[in-house]
Amino acid sequence: MRSLDPLDLYEIDDLLSDEERMIRDAVARFVDEKALPLIPKCFDEARFPAELIPEIADLGLLGSSLEGYGCAGLNATSYGLICQELERGDSGLRSFVSVQSSLCMYPIHAFGSEEQKERWLPEMAAGRVIGCFGLTEPHGGSDPSNMKTRARKDGDDWILNGAKMWITNGNIADIAIVWAQTDDGVQGFIVEKDFDGYEAREIHAKMSLRASITSELYFDNVRVPDANRLPNVKGLKGPLSCLNQARYGITWGPIGAATACLKEALDYCGERELFGRPVSATQSAQVKLADMARRITSAKLLSWRLGRLKDEGKLHPSQVSLAKWNNVRMALDIARECRDLLGGSGITLEYSAIRHALNLESVITYEGTETVHQLVIGRELTGHNAF
Repeated sequence: MRSLDPLDLYEIDDLLSDEERMIRDAVARFVDEKALPLIPKCFDEARFPAELIPEIADLGLLGSSLEGYGCAGLNATSYGLICQELERGDSGLRSFVSVQSSLCMYPIHAFGSEEQKERWLPEMAAGRVIGCFGLTEPHGGSDPSNMKTRARKDGDDWILNGAKMWITNGNIADIAIVWAQTDDGVQGFIVEKDFDGYEAREIHAKMSLRASITSELYFDNVRVPDANRLPNVKGLKGPLSCLNQARYGITWGPIGAATACLKEALDYCGERELFGRPVSATQSAQVKLADMARRITSAKLLSWRLGRLKDEGKLHPSQVSLAKWNNVRMALDIARECRDLLGGSGITLEYSAIRHALNLESVITYEGTETVHQLVIGRELTGHNAF
């Protein structure tokens, strides 16, 4: 009887194409060789490793699922595997790529003019222009319809006023994709960093996503040319479709974090001896480790199926909600359990479990809290909106 890979008990690797495995392995090498040597120190110092951006771009990871304009045009599963390996390194790395790709490049690609696509997308794919996504507001949180940021028409321009909160990449962004109420519904605008009245302020003293930049954005009578308005979408379907793209990647990312924690716990429990035997030889440790493997296997199958549905054009937003809810909760629980198995060592940055656990406290909250996704599924099951 053959031995199974402890990190792939259902041999899900066999469901991937040769190209998908090649892409995953290339990103895995980058994470192992370039990112992981930096990440613990960056987390400790609350610093985003911006020096990795050129290589991330050279690997074709920015806008990787988009067609044309210097983008790689990869399928959905390949994009998911990219997110998985990046988050195996750190949630901050995956968040950077998710925001650039799904929240900034995607709306320009889907809703922008040809001039906007030609101007911004090749530079963003090359990592020479960084974007951020302005939807969440200080008072709004999970209710984007309660948007206070407004844009009013003034000749050939728009005057933008308001504030956005919890914005990844804000202080390194060259452009912000900002959603604002107008007299004609919610519309999206490309706000350039040198526009008068636009300010980004970094949020400090975070205990989560410390190797990521999080900002507040302020707009004080910012004059935005109509040429910077996304012309091909109106209403909340614009920003919500962007979030659906990003949430899809988030279903994959925590699998990487959970796998990193499980591997670390397996190695540690196999090496550490207590009461005359390895920790891994005890029933209590084996039950915990087996439960982790079960939950990771289920999450992998959910995301793999989700990727195939996305490529077939059959993806439903509620399916993304189910996977985001399940997979992030899975990873957070595993990171916490692995931290416990590591004992006192688990609270140090010598090991990754505490870092992943802290990061996943943000991941389970952003782009739809766990409760929001539970209610999405509840609505799907019952037909009643309980929001």
